[in-house]
Amino acid sequence: MNIVITGSSRGIGFAMACEFLKAGCQVSLSGRHDVLADDKQEILKAIGGKYIYIPCNVQDKYSIQKLWDLSTERWGNIDIWINNAGQNTPHKFVWETEENYTVNTINTNIIGMIFGAQVAASGMLKQKHGAIYSMEGLGSNDMIQVKTILYGTTKRALTYFMNALAKELEGSGVIAGRLSPGMMLTDFITKNPDGGASEVVSDENFKRVFNILADRPETVAAFLVPKILSNNKNGKQIAWLTKRKVISRFMMAPLSNRKLL
Repeated sequence: MNIVITGSSRGIGFAMACEFLKAGCQVSLSGRHDVLADDKQEILKAIGGKYIYIPCNVQDKYSIQKLWDLSTERWGNIDIWINNAGQNTPHKFVWETEENYTVNTINTNIIGMIFGAQVAASGMLKQKHGAIYSMEGLGSNDMIQVKTILYGTTKRALTYFMNALAKELEGSGVIAGRLSPGMMLTDFITKNPDGGASEVVSDENFKRVFNILADRPETVAAFLVPKILSNNKNGKQIAWLTKRKVISRFMMAPLSNRKLL
């Protein structure tokens, strides 16, 4: 299968790219930088398989269209498109959040996701097949966490949009779904958007919950990718951190002593 993943130069996007390659897929990775970091290239070379890296700014629809065009030029068609690119704000109350962080979060998480879905749906409808997934996150289930509500708002909008997109695609041969990875140890948590250390990692209550519920992106990707490859149901949510798993981890917390932060 031929796969495109936005925001796949690091984190869960990169981890999924690795798992798709291990499964024998051909993968287009993408990110904001002109080239993929050397350490990431070494990992991909060690795995083997066929892949390309294409710079892409998801806030620009032309850039996303170019990602589609170059990928189809290389692979012939696209079977799975994953909107993974995401942006967060500093851990602040909404009225303290600077305009540039507000705009970038909305433009990446909502507009960029919609642009990706539009480009992928248009191309896949011409192919008469394909699957489009978008990455859920905090807020998708209506949970409110203070100092994270801008990000949560974008993820709630994403869930609505993907559910509605699935309805619009019914009977077309193209399906749409959502990926719910839960909490993960990535730069998204440990760093602010400007690259500095995130204030949230010094919050002892957050660290306690994070160490109980969070996982490394490689663990989550190893679960998600086979489910994505085998799914043919429109409107499906593929979830790693289920309610049952949350309850189990809290019950086992005194014994497990999990520590990621």
